[in-house]
Amino acid sequence: MTMTTTHQTNNTNMADPKPTPKITVSVVPKPKATAAAQHTPQSPPVKPNTAVKLRQFNAWYGQTHVLHDINADLPEKHVTAFIGPSGCGKSTLLRWVNRMNDLVPTARATGEIKLHELDLLSRSTDVVDLRRRVGMVFQKPNPFPKTIYENILFGPKLHLKLNKTESDQLVETSLRQAALWEEVKDRLHTSALSLSGGQQQRLCIARAIAVGPEVLLMDEPCSALDPKSTSAIEDLMAELRKTYTIVIVTHNMQQAARASDYCAFLYHGELVEFDATDKVFTNPQDERTESYITGRFG
Repeated sequence: MTMTTTHQTNNTNMADPKPTPKITVSVVPKPKATAAAQHTPQSPPVKPNTAVKLRQFNAWYGQTHVLHDINADLPEKHVTAFIGPSGCGKSTLLRWVNRMNDLVPTARATGEIKLHELDLLSRSTDVVDLRRRVGMVFQKPNPFPKTIYENILFGPKLHLKLNKTESDQLVETSLRQAALWEEVKDRLHTSALSLSGGQQQRLCIARAIAVGPEVLLMDEPCSALDPKSTSAIEDLMAELRKTYTIVIVTHNMQQAARASDYCAFLYHGELVEFDATDKVFTNPQDERTESYITGRFG
């Protein structure tokens, strides 16, 4: 609601009572809530702790400068959505957070990325342990050509020695967290490739959380899924953020508005705006942000 007040003055008789101020009130109606938007998170009342900190972060592929002086604090146990047009550097940023770009010969970066106090870009950082602490879910589901059971235990077996009882318990716990247990509990030893696309993506999420990460990175996890599966993944994120810090890249503005607590807008490799999601979508501070979220470009 916006309020404009106009004051009138009267100098003819100082004894006269003051005239009543003329008040004009204009009300901007809130859009009606839809079923898809009923669980849209609101900005937290207290600033949360920082899970991942970026300072003066720059990234290149060869001579192409992809990301420019990124500074951001990604909040712990919340969902942060990175939005922006194709080629703005969203996925590149995610890939540097868990050092996936180590596998790209032309990729290099400067600046700082920290997971709490761990310097992620340091040569001394154990990349295998880092990828345990920072899991990643990709655009297309990529289950291993193994059984459902073996998919879940693939990562834990690299770090832990589990007996049969512990393995069974970990598989069940991970699948329950991924809201998949009831659908697959009677076929754990069948191929993961027999699952539907949405089930495969939830299996990949279960596989990622089985190693006990602190952060889950999701690079357009719903772009290859149907609306029903997309809704299931969004509901899952709402539940998982109670335990994990989630960072998602999405081109879907409605999804960013529904599923995230904080939203960061990248444009031409620059971080234009980063704030609570409801503020970004209802009161953006930069004209470029407003133009993008209203569909004027992208």
